[in-house]
Amino acid sequence: MSSCVTTPHHHHHGCFSGSRRRRRLLQAPAPRARPLHVVAAAAFLKHVAPPPRCAVASRAMSAEAPLGVTPAAAAAEGEEMVAVVDEMAEEAAVWCAVHGLVVGDRAEPHFCHHLQRSGTLPGVGLVHAPFALLPTRFPASFWKQARELAPIFNDLVDRVSLDGEFLQDSLSRTRQVDDFTSRLLDIHAKMMEVNKEEDIRLGLHRSDYMLDSETNSLLQIELNTISSSFPGLSSLVSELHRRTLLNRHGKVLGLDSKRIPQNWAATQFAEALSMAWTEFNNKSAVIMMVVQPEERNMYDQYWLINHLKESHGVKTIRKTLAQVEAEGQVLPDGTLVVDGQTVSVVYFRAGYSPNDYPSEAEWRARLLMEQSSAIKCPSISYHLVGTKKIQQELAKPNILERFLNNKEDISKLRKCFAGLWSLDNEEIVKTAIEKPDLFVLKPQREGGGNNIYGHDLRETLVRLQKEQGEALAAYILMQRIFPRASLTHLVQGGVCFEDLTISELGIFGAYLRNKDKVVLNNQCGYLMRTKVSSSNEGGVAAGFAVLDSILLTDEVILHTN
Repeated sequence: MSSCVTTPHHHHHGCFSGSRRRRRLLQAPAPRARPLHVVAAAAFLKHVAPPPRCAVASRAMSAEAPLGVTPAAAAAEGEEMVAVVDEMAEEAAVWCAVHGLVVGDRAEPHFCHHLQRSGTLPGVGLVHAPFALLPTRFPASFWKQARELAPIFNDLVDRVSLDGEFLQDSLSRTRQVDDFTSRLLDIHAKMMEVNKEEDIRLGLHRSDYMLDSETNSLLQIELNTISSSFPGLSSLVSELHRRTLLNRHGKVLGLDSKRIPQNWAATQFAEALSMAWTEFNNKSAVIMMVVQPEERNMYDQYWLINHLKESHGVKTIRKTLAQVEAEGQVLPDGTLVVDGQTVSVVYFRAGYSPNDYPSEAEWRARLLMEQSSAIKCPSISYHLVGTKKIQQELAKPNILERFLNNKEDISKLRKCFAGLWSLDNEEIVKTAIEKPDLFVLKPQREGGGNNIYGHDLRETLVRLQKEQGEALAAYILMQRIFPRASLTHLVQGGVCFEDLTISELGIFGAYLRNKDKVVLNNQCGYLMRTKVSSSNEGGVAAGFAVLDSILLTDEVILHTN
């Protein structure tokens, strides 16, 4: 799923107001005399090769020539860089088309019939996925920390999933005010009643982080346990930056392509799915990917399908929840059969949002799959572990000790936890009403566009306090994270523009267990998303962010004093 992100200091937001510069790609070049581009190019130079101790936004945007450099020389240098940017943007757009870094077209409203087909028919209505033209600088020490956390979070999800009472108790108040969570808990309770055991458990997770410039630390935004999207396309963006753009232009830009880490997310997710298929031990069985009826992000999914077929000889079928209900059945021995084919692994790329369940048919499909002996990725219990409320519960004192024995692992997890509170905490709620810009209000929803900020946060909290009902349990409060903003060239819909951005790093993790044997527990690649700093949301599929990669640096300080 596309997850949401928090935003930087509000004073960053005005720095670039009214100054966004766009260039349409793949057209006749504009005249050479472009004074605005001189400014853009000078800023671009400072962005890609900033001085030690990161420059703040105002310095990054400065177009002043360095001491000893004439304005004419600076202008010439700026023009040269503009030409490089234009060339790179065109190269990149072509590379995306040739290498499958594409999504369904979201373009303009009057193409609505075309849009509908672009989300249902492969090969119809493609556009390049939105991307950053150059990788984002990221300290190697925090990269190492994020990667080391993945296996610990994988293990934690598995252990929490086995404690059905903890999940039911922790979400008991949420279910009273959130119909969607209530329906998920109903399915979970039915599985508990019949003592349903998942001998083979597969998790494909993604833990999302931001670098907080206030505390100089890596803080977790959320942990995704269902539909962790973009392993396919994120792998391609890393290749675009590393092997294509920096290999050719790296010397001019002062950037080393070797500092972009390899990203094997697509192949490693596919390998984890194939290993689960192998553990199921039925060579005639298929993997079933559960998808939305109109899926703009289908090509990210097809990368996994292709890897499964070409590298592992495993067939994948794609079905909506409605199709599963119409075509599926569970045999007396627990075997799940859909459209006449035995299903070994159910891989959810849908089912995380109330919008995915427009009728009772979809809920019947979800229950049917859960009752079967097929491996669920995720199972209903894994799904519930990824809820915002469980994230908040796990951050409470002494709760991690309930599930983990290794004190060092517990310490590593706690170090990355941002402040998380229930709305029962009157003192925190009072502080949030007084200083709403320091908090984010999160409902139990996935997929982007759901979080509440600023003035809206204050109004919502005041209203909830007046109502004094169970509605408080539908939300959690989270510390707002303030990442450093930097100037970035973004490419969306064939247009290259420059803006102040912030970034969020997602680390993919794969976990496979068969009874007492841990078959696989790894971190496996990453997703870097970059978005305009004035946007409160961060989902790529939801249209808020672009795909990016990281350029590892030796810096350890995220802000200047």
